[in-house]
Amino acid sequence: MTVQDTLTDLAAFTSAWEEWHRNKDASLAREHGFLAITGLHWLDTEPRRFPDAPGAWWTDGDGVGVELADGEELVVDGTPVRGRHGFGVIPERGGVEAVWGDAVIEVAKRGGQDLIRPRHPENPLRTRFTGTPAYAPHPRWVVTGTYTPFAEPRPTTVGAAVEGLQHVYDAPGEISFRLDGTPLRLTAFNGHTPGSLQVLFTDATSGVTTYAANRSLGIDAPAADGTVTLDFNRATNLPCAYTDLATCPLPPAENRLPVPVEAGEQIPYERTKPIAE
Repeated sequence: MTVQDTLTDLAAFTSAWEEWHRNKDASLAREHGFLAITGLHWLDTEPRRFPDAPGAWWTDGDGVGVELADGEELVVDGTPVRGRHGFGVIPERGGVEAVWGDAVIEVAKRGGQDLIRPRHPENPLRTRFTGTPAYAPHPRWVVTGTYTPFAEPRPTTVGAAVEGLQHVYDAPGEISFRLDGTPLRLTAFNGHTPGSLQVLFTDATSGVTTYAANRSLGIDAPAADGTVTLDFNRATNLPCAYTDLATCPLPPAENRLPVPVEAGEQIPYERTKPIAE
C-alpha cells in the first residue's frame, strides 16, 4: 500500500466518523431530547406541583397519577386528558410521554422510583448546544476482541449518576482484548438492537480529558466465533455528562480500565463553561 493509499483510507475513515458524530449530536439535541430536560422530580404519595409541569403529581400502589387544574390539559397517546388521570404502573426503565403545549412530560421509573422529567425545547442547555468535543479519530483505536458469553446472564448492580440510586442489568458475557499490548476485559450489557452489546467504562483519561463518571461504547453482534470489533473512536458520553437531570448508570467496578483511551468523546463544553440564561 502506498503512502497515498494510506492517506486516502485515513480520509475516508475520518469522514465516516465525522458523519457519525454529527448524527449523534443531532440526536442528542433533538427537540425533546435530554438537553431539553428542565427538572428531575421524584414522586411520592403526596400530590405535588412543579414549576415546569402542569398538575399535581403522585405515585402509589396504582402507579403514577396527576390531578390537572381547570384550564390544564395533557395529551396522552393522542388523546386530550383533563382533571384526574392515571398512568398506571410504569415498568423499570420504561416511560410514557405526555404532551403539554410544545413541551413533553416524561413519566418514568428509574431504580424502582417513579419520576417525571419535563422536556422544554427552549431550555438554554439545548438551544445553546454547539456539539461535543472529541479526540481526532484514528484507526489505531479500532481493536478486535473476543466475546465470551456467561453460562447464564449475570444480574449486575451498578451505581447511578444520581446519588443513592442503583440500576440492575443482566450481563450476558464479557469481552477480552488488548490495547497497546495490555490485556483487558470488559463486562458487557445488551445493546439497543438484538444481538448487539454495550459496555460502560472509565479509563485513565476519565476526569482529565473525558467525563469522569462513564463513557459508553456500542458493539455490533459478535461473529460466530465470538469476534467483536471495539471502535473506541465512537466512545460516547451518556446524558449525565451534559446535565445533572439524568439517572445514567455507572460502569461495573471491573470496567475501570487502567490505561488511557485517548479516543472518542471528551468532557462536554457544558461542564467547563456556564450556560447563560
